[in-house]
Amino acid sequence: MKNFNKSLLIILVPVLLSACKKDFLKNGDTTEGPITEEQVWGNDSYARGYLNNAYFTIPSGYDLDGDGAMLASGSDEAVNSNQNSSINTFNNGTWSAVRTVDNVYSNMYEGLRKVNLFLVRVPTAVIIPQDGLSLEDDIRRLRGEAFFLRAMFHFELVKRYGAVTLATRVFDREENLNLPKNTYQECVDQIVNDCDSAIALLPTWTQSWSTANRGRATKTAGLALKSRMLLYAASPYFNPGNDAGKWQAAANVAKALIDSNKHSLVTPYTNIFNFGAAQYNNEVIFATQALNRNDIEINNAPISFDGAKGRTDPTQELVDAFEMTNGKTITDPTSGYNAANPYNLRDPRFALTVNYNTRLFKNRAVETFVGGADGLNKNVNATRTGYYMRKFLSEAATWNQPTNTQARRPWVVFRYAEILLNYAEALNEVSGPVADVYKYVNQVRARVGVAMPALPAGLTKDLMRERIKNERRIELCFEGHRFFDVRRWNQGELYLNRPVTGMQITKVNNVLTYNRFQVENRVFSAKNYLFPFSQSDINRQPALIQNTGY
Repeated sequence: MKNFNKSLLIILVPVLLSACKKDFLKNGDTTEGPITEEQVWGNDSYARGYLNNAYFTIPSGYDLDGDGAMLASGSDEAVNSNQNSSINTFNNGTWSAVRTVDNVYSNMYEGLRKVNLFLVRVPTAVIIPQDGLSLEDDIRRLRGEAFFLRAMFHFELVKRYGAVTLATRVFDREENLNLPKNTYQECVDQIVNDCDSAIALLPTWTQSWSTANRGRATKTAGLALKSRMLLYAASPYFNPGNDAGKWQAAANVAKALIDSNKHSLVTPYTNIFNFGAAQYNNEVIFATQALNRNDIEINNAPISFDGAKGRTDPTQELVDAFEMTNGKTITDPTSGYNAANPYNLRDPRFALTVNYNTRLFKNRAVETFVGGADGLNKNVNATRTGYYMRKFLSEAATWNQPTNTQARRPWVVFRYAEILLNYAEALNEVSGPVADVYKYVNQVRARVGVAMPALPAGLTKDLMRERIKNERRIELCFEGHRFFDVRRWNQGELYLNRPVTGMQITKVNNVLTYNRFQVENRVFSAKNYLFPFSQSDINRQPALIQNTGY
């Protein structure tokens, strides 16, 4: 992802990002160093590089604490094996204005400053047209990218903090920047408007870009961002009056993306996240830069695999959410679930996303039983739940060897399966479980290599809602959705204010015995639906006003 102009970025980063580390709403000073501001905008490579650099502001979800923590461990999906990780702040009741985690506030305003300045300067910048475009059309395309990024940076703020201060222009360093928040609806409207501006100006989808430029924003990426924003805005926490018009708006945008007929579900499932030699696959709508890396494996593989750290440990609650291959839940007495053989005949996505006891990884069985090579309490990094994360890991990657092998992976921001589920959820809230709701949920379930049976006919609206929620929980696990889905559904107290459990497996005379146990208690209160603004941000911008409860 975004391998364009890398050498140029290395030159420009220290020049263009050196200013405004504290007052991040202010216009940066690009005159430091050997390149003046006029030289930047008078040079095609420098001007494009300024926009390119803004792409790197988009957050990746693989490492939130400098030690491999993922947002899954801040929800009921997983437990982090490092009990001292800052990710645990989400779970233990210590989350506050002076104890923040995943605080992107200043970074997003840095990104907003970049794209706003770019929008001001690009009409008169020296631009050499690319890809056979006229100058006018190339500038239109560049502006479309900037509008998409502005929508993205605002969305990253809004999904965490709720209402924020909109930054739609370049702020002068001399003006009063103690600005209040806009309303939540004003923020939603601005994000939607910027998405619409981007959609009007951008190439249709990834393959519309020349090979060297794939990874940039597209119309379908703008639709995906707009879809997610409108779905969040329609959800119970942000739409307590259950305005059906908001659900309809979310459904319309998701359906427009589906009807573009550009994206599709890919097989096998693991190929979504492992790019290999391919520049992109058709399921990925937008992603961060694809890097050659093995840190995902180092941080998350089972501990017996060359000293990996096993950081993201799936909970028993997540494991229990996977249906049987006959489409029945494990609590259904007719499902065939066997507590003495609990991983048999489960939704194939279970084995594709979780490393459980006896599952083969890199051609060797994982051993999470007590005393096993990867078992509970084996060492300080050992699983705390009896499971390890499998999703995202490449079996081709090696580490802690004399010569290591890396695999090319991005953080996938938007993919087609999410859009299908977005549409089904929104449409069900408007019309109940009509044919299209079944159609698109069943498309996700029927992916080649998964082949889960269709949902049963005759579901009520309420029952369909629960099936869609569980489908999101399974299909999108570890991708950062669950943390925000539970909040937008206004169900934090239900799912996040109770203990999470794991599975203790004992092995005696080759007979395995399974016992659920409590791993840790979790704390969630009403204030935790939104992030706190850090105290330093409140001190610098008192008019911002802290979110309720902090």
